[in-house]
Amino acid sequence: MLLEKNNKLLFIGDSITDCDRRKPEGEGGADALGRGYVSFVNAFLQSAYPELSIRVVNQGINGHTVRDLEARWQRDVVDHRPDWLSIMIGINDVWRQYDNPYLTEKHVYLDEYRERLEKLVVETKPLVKGLVLMTPFFIESSKEDAMLQSMNEYGAVVKELAEKHDCVFVDTQAAIDKVLGDLHSSALAWDRVHPSATGHMLLARAFLNEIGFNWGK
Repeated sequence: MLLEKNNKLLFIGDSITDCDRRKPEGEGGADALGRGYVSFVNAFLQSAYPELSIRVVNQGINGHTVRDLEARWQRDVVDHRPDWLSIMIGINDVWRQYDNPYLTEKHVYLDEYRERLEKLVVETKPLVKGLVLMTPFFIESSKEDAMLQSMNEYGAVVKELAEKHDCVFVDTQAAIDKVLGDLHSSALAWDRVHPSATGHMLLARAFLNEIGFNWGK
């Protein structure tokens, strides 16, 4: 596994990462990591690798876009000095273009998304041992859906940046799509965005697979 003894693993993102985590610092104590994939990742790491004493921190905030991450980056990432950093952002960057189509000042279009995310990656990669980039996703079976098609474009940017800057890449959309043939989207998320426990487990498993988690341990 890529994580080593006493590593600090920090997750940052939007509501999917937040999941009612403790504020202002999502670490330590009951429910501090929230109720989503971050807490599942932590539980798997503690149960399978207790000897590594891996420290997990959740710094997700509801409603955030890559603009918001950039504004709080020093406080919520750099000042924590993580060994490993995981970024999952982009859902609201896309969603605001669909649920608030006339509020264009809230829209983060693809070029801006790429520019801001790459800036954060470039500035932060020298400060950490490893960086994980997770795609945004949309839980929708129809490949013709406009928002899904947009989300896939943003996911392609994440893959592009992960390859360009030698980051671990987690394709969350692929993990979700794999089960949509057997489960309706409403079984994974009531609004096609905020996952159920099953949806969050898919995210956790996708993350752990890419960092080399040993499922037989």
